[in-house]
Amino acid sequence: MRHFDLVIIGSGSGNSILDERFADQRVAIVEKGVFGGTCLNVGCIPTKMFVHTADVAAAPASGARLGVDAHLDGVRWTDVRDRIFGRIDPISEGGRRWRAEENANVTVFAGTARFVGPRTLDTGTGETITADRFVLAAGSRPVVPDVADLESVGYHTSDTIMRLDALPPRLTILGSGFVAAEFAHVFSSFGVRVTLIARSDLLLRREDREVAQRFTRLASEKWDVRLSHKAVRAERVDGVVRLHLEGPEGSVSVDGEELLVAVGRTPNSDLLDLASAGVELHPDGRVVVDEHQRTSAAGVYALGDISNEHQLKHVANHEARVVQHNLLHPDEPIAADHRHVPAAVFTSPQIASVGLTEEQAAERGVRYVVGSQAYASIAYGWAMEDTTGFAKVLADPGTGEILGAHVIGPQAPTVIQPLIQAMSFGQDARSVARGQYWIHPGMPEVVENALLNLPLEY
Repeated sequence: MRHFDLVIIGSGSGNSILDERFADQRVAIVEKGVFGGTCLNVGCIPTKMFVHTADVAAAPASGARLGVDAHLDGVRWTDVRDRIFGRIDPISEGGRRWRAEENANVTVFAGTARFVGPRTLDTGTGETITADRFVLAAGSRPVVPDVADLESVGYHTSDTIMRLDALPPRLTILGSGFVAAEFAHVFSSFGVRVTLIARSDLLLRREDREVAQRFTRLASEKWDVRLSHKAVRAERVDGVVRLHLEGPEGSVSVDGEELLVAVGRTPNSDLLDLASAGVELHPDGRVVVDEHQRTSAAGVYALGDISNEHQLKHVANHEARVVQHNLLHPDEPIAADHRHVPAAVFTSPQIASVGLTEEQAAERGVRYVVGSQAYASIAYGWAMEDTTGFAKVLADPGTGEILGAHVIGPQAPTVIQPLIQAMSFGQDARSVARGQYWIHPGMPEVVENALLNLPLEY
C-alpha cells in the first residue's frame, strides 16, 4: 500500500494548491471526472463563453430603439460549441498531462475515491493508498429532483446541455435559479423557445426581493414562465419530452424537444464514505469545517462546494489559498474570510449582489436605510436607453457601514465591484461616494448616486 504526504481529492481549485513549495512531498490527486473540475469544464468558463455569444446574438434586436435597424442572420450552433470546447478541452487534458507526466512527485488517479478507514483511501482504480494529510475538494453535482419517470425521458443537466448536437426548437427548463436563468438567456438568444418552470412565485428568489421581482417581470416578457408549478411526471411522446405539472390552475403539461434540469447542486460528500474517515457532515451533506478549513478528522481539510454553502469558484479559490498556507505553515494557520461573498447571475439583464438583502436585514433586526438609483437616471443609462436596471445599497444610518448591495442591469458584476471593495476594507458609504472621482459618464455612476441617495444620519 503506497503512502503519500498529501492527497487531494478533486482537480478543480484543489489542484491550484500545488506549487514548487510542495516539490519535496509525495502527492496524489484523485479525480473521478474530467480534469480541472466543474468551473473549467461544465461551469463558469464555458457558460460565460456561451453567455457572451448570446449577448452578441441578442444585440441586433435591441438596436431599433436606438435607431439602428439590424437583424440576426442565424446562429451556427456547432461552430459556437466547437469553438468553446475546442479551447477548453485541450486545457483540461493539458492540465492532466502536465500534472501526471511533468510533476515527478505527483501521482494522478482517475477514479471515484472512497475512504475505507481513517486517512486510508480506495482510489477507485484498484489501488488503496494512505496519507498524512488529505484535502477534500471533490465539488458538487447537479441535483436530480424526484419526478416520476424522469430518468426514462433523456433529460440534460448543466453538465451535458452545452454539448448538444443541434439547437432544439423548444427547450423546457426545470428550475428558477442562476443556472436556469443563464441557460434560458443563452438558448432564447439563439432562437430557441424557452419554457421555465418555477416552484416558487419568483425567479431567482434568493436575490433581494425587489431585484427578483424585476427580473421575474422581465423574464416573463421573453420566456414562457410558469410560476408556482411543480413537475410531477415526465414522458416522451413522439420524440418530445412532455412534463406534467401541478399549479394554481390545476394539472397542465408543457412540451419541449429537450429538457434541462437545473434545480440546484449537491455536495459530492456522499460519494466519499466520509464516516469511515471520521469526517463530520452538516445535515445537507456539506463537510463541517472550522475557520481554517479543517474538518473534524485530524489532518483532513476541505474546500469549495463540498463544504461551503456558497457554491462559487471565487470562494473555492480563496479557500484553496487558505488551505495551501495552512498545509505549509500548520503552526501559523490563517482563517478564511467569508464576510462579504459576492455573486453574479450572467443572464439578461445581468444581476450582482453582495451582503444582506433587505429581507434579511429586516428579519435579523438590523437597522438599515436604502439608497437606490435607476440606470435610466444616469448619463450612460440614457445612452443605452436602459429603463429597467437599478442599483440598491443598504447601509447603517448611523455609521454609514455598507451592509449589502444589489445591481440589476448591464455589466452588473463589474458595476458592483467598488461596493465589494468598500465592504471588504471597511469604507463607509459617504467616504466611498465623496472620497474619490467617479468617471463621467460611466456606468459606475449608478453606484455613486445610490450611495448619495442613502438617508444617513451623519
